[in-house]
Amino acid sequence: MSGTAVQRPELGSLVAAVPAGQAARATAQSAVAAVDDEAVRLRSAVKARDGFFTTFFISPYSRYIARWCARRGLSPNQVTTASLLTALIAAGCAATGSRGGYIAAGLLLLFSFVLDCTDGQLARYSLQYSTMGAWLDATFDRAKEYAYYAGLALGAARNGDDVWALALGAMVLQTCRHVVDFSFNEANHDAVANSSPTAALSDKLDSVGWTVWLRRMIVLPIGERWAMIAVLTAVTTPRIVFYALLIGCAVAACYTTAGRLLRSLTRKAQRTDRAAGALADLADSGPLAQFVAARGPRIGSGWAAPAAALVGALALVAAALTQPFGSRQMIVAAVFYAVCSGVAVARPLKGALDWLVPPIFRAAEYCTILALAARSDVDQALPAAFGLISAVAYHHYDTVYRIRGGTGAPPQWLVRTIGGHEGRTLVVAVLAAVFTQHSGFTVALTALAVAVALVVLVESIRFWVSSGAPAVHDEGEPA
Repeated sequence: MSGTAVQRPELGSLVAAVPAGQAARATAQSAVAAVDDEAVRLRSAVKARDGFFTTFFISPYSRYIARWCARRGLSPNQVTTASLLTALIAAGCAATGSRGGYIAAGLLLLFSFVLDCTDGQLARYSLQYSTMGAWLDATFDRAKEYAYYAGLALGAARNGDDVWALALGAMVLQTCRHVVDFSFNEANHDAVANSSPTAALSDKLDSVGWTVWLRRMIVLPIGERWAMIAVLTAVTTPRIVFYALLIGCAVAACYTTAGRLLRSLTRKAQRTDRAAGALADLADSGPLAQFVAARGPRIGSGWAAPAAALVGALALVAAALTQPFGSRQMIVAAVFYAVCSGVAVARPLKGALDWLVPPIFRAAEYCTILALAARSDVDQALPAAFGLISAVAYHHYDTVYRIRGGTGAPPQWLVRTIGGHEGRTLVVAVLAAVFTQHSGFTVALTALAVAVALVVLVESIRFWVSSGAPAVHDEGEPA
């Protein structure tokens, strides 16, 4: 067609030619025959963009494990399942609380990560792609990591050290950090005039070799994170593991969030209706917030949405940290938070900083549950809260993967059934008031966790088994 730009793709070690004569034909055939197809397949099995630890310490040999698996007829899903089982065994070893158990746990966690890299390389090497495989890979990573946190907490408890609050804090921070990445990317991936001086600086830094690796490492991707956890488990204590994890994730969260804030403030972007819809889905608003959004006041544009969300979140978390456990003030704060949440999502989320709304909601809900469980002085309340947040976090990750697969968020009946973020927060506040200084608070949190997990898992499994949409797993991009 006239005016169509013609581009030449990068062939790498492959050969392509249009010979003009017999001699050129013979030369081209010789060059094609000289290509090592097997070496090309092995190189192509490895992701082009990966973390430092994965690139230099895992992929050089995991690709050969992938080839070994392919020659024996193993599927990527089988390798993914083996990775999960290995991580669960590692968590069980950590739960023993012995030094031998910790050493075994660290080694098994590293081997689980090797298998985690191998399944994707096997899929690319053998061209075995499936929706189920993508979903398993995405969800099992979270299950493995959080199960390992629980194993460390159980092991520490055997030695008289209660680190459940640290384990829960690490899970909360890690999940909120991912939500920042997911929310920002969904808000901006199809934005008009999507450029800024900060983005230009980021592109310039990516042209310098050492800064590329430094920026990939500072965000503490899964390879670096699991390597740190494994080594520290083997040589130190669970408390030190969680301290290091909290510090590392906090630095990564500050770095990535600061970069995203700068990009948002310096770019002149017009966000689309699709992006606003994705942010509304990520907000996970329940019946209470939806009622306020439909019937309540609609504040102006600009920074009003994140400001309203932040005011409600700060009031909620402050009440959870300062008010007596089980007090009526906590219920009032939860109601106020629900109202602010509805006000925040009353208008389409198209402002420059509106992508902050979902992360603020996640932090408010998770931190409130953590604070109430930690201050309750009720036996086993923190492990029960760990289970509840794990179930809710799975729902939030599942929402992200569905949106990225192009199928939209989970159905509204599911969101209404599990209450939305503001509804669950209010329920937990009421449970704290009803079961003040009583073991019933632990039982109630456990029952709530089981109920949420059952509803979410059944619907999620039904969807991904029957859906033809791809799931997308992402550890986040450097800011």
